[in-house]
This record gives sequence, structure tokens and C-alpha cells, in this order.
Amino acid sequence: MPLYAFRCPEGTEFDRTYPMSEVPAAVDCPECGGAARRRMSAPRLSVAGSTAYRLMDATAATAHEPPVVTSLPGSGGGGGGGARITRNPLHQKLPRP
Repeated sequence: MPLYAFRCPEGTEFDRTYPMSEVPAAVDCPECGGAARRRMSAPRLSVAGSTAYRLMDATAATAHEPPVVTSLPGSGGGGGGGARITRNPLHQKLPRP
């Protein structure tokens, strides 16, 4: 069932669920008891607040938003942060930094 937004003259906003064929134009406000009119709101087309959608959004974000790097690899103080030695003869033809 769709979720409809209502607002009373005092400014209280709330949502209610009704079948599309039975939605009223106004309902009683739960705060002041006045007539709260139905208002326009953004459609809620999916359950994007669910855990499954948050997981899918986080997975998709890693494709273009890599994790933040706080230090260079090998600079953790464990030693061995120097130049790596290779024995491949083809690597000798590469330009040196």
C-alpha cells in the first residue's frame, strides 16, 4: 500500500498508509486534532533503506571510490621498504625512476 504524507495547519507532518482507492483528502492530526490535508511528496518507489540496498550501494561505491590510504605500503616501520630487486632481464630495459 502507498504511503501518503499529511500536514496540519499547526505544521505537524506525518505519514499514513491507505489503499489507493480509499485515500482521504484530509485526516485528523495526531497532535492537535485538526484537519491535516494530504500534501505532495516524493514517491517511495523502492525499499532503498533496507540492509540489502545499503550493501549493494557500498559494493558499487568501491568501484569508483577506493578506500582512503593513510600510509604507503611497506612504510609501517617493519623494514624492507627499500627498492625491490628483480632478476628478470627484461626489467633492466625499463626506465629508472
